[in-house]
Amino acid sequence: MTIKIQHGWDRKYSHSIARLYDQAFGNKFANAIPCQAKRLEVLESCFLPEYSFVALKNDEPVGIAGFSEVSGSLTAGLDTSGLFEHLGILGGIRACLLFSLYERQPGKNEMVMDGIAVQESCRGQGVGSRLLDSIVSHAQARGYTSVRLDVIDSNARAKKLYTRKGFVVTKTEHFPYLQWLLGFSGSTTMLLNL
Repeated sequence: MTIKIQHGWDRKYSHSIARLYDQAFGNKFANAIPCQAKRLEVLESCFLPEYSFVALKNDEPVGIAGFSEVSGSLTAGLDTSGLFEHLGILGGIRACLLFSLYERQPGKNEMVMDGIAVQESCRGQGVGSRLLDSIVSHAQARGYTSVRLDVIDSNARAKKLYTRKGFVVTKTEHFPYLQWLLGFSGSTTMLLNL
């Protein structure tokens, strides 16, 4: 199996990328945008490809890793204007409020990873690891001194990967009272010093 990792993607892949991302993170976004078709439409049009690395197999996306830096992020298009355009005023307000709970701004000289999604049939084959390596290399090339990420409490596999790659836990938060809203009850912040 030949997997190619590239920085960003051609817009022709936007629908496939949205589906891939929704498969991995749809449960986090479902309260903000309950209708999956509408959620896919929003992701497809609001993602900024230049803030990501993608894995392609036979010229089809099988993985994506987004990142955030001072100049922008993969999910920067999920702002007020983008959400209002696709969801109307009431739906847009609801989505804005819920997405604000996930917002993480990069600190000085820091890149933030926005999550890794790998197609189920390609998991366990090193795709996520290669995407993570690409983000770390990109951060080093851009002169950042650290990469930060958050991993939810129910994703032990991702936490194991990050630990293996040298990320260390800096903070753990528990919020079981918000599980009904967020789809998870805690998260761990991890940091890799470059």
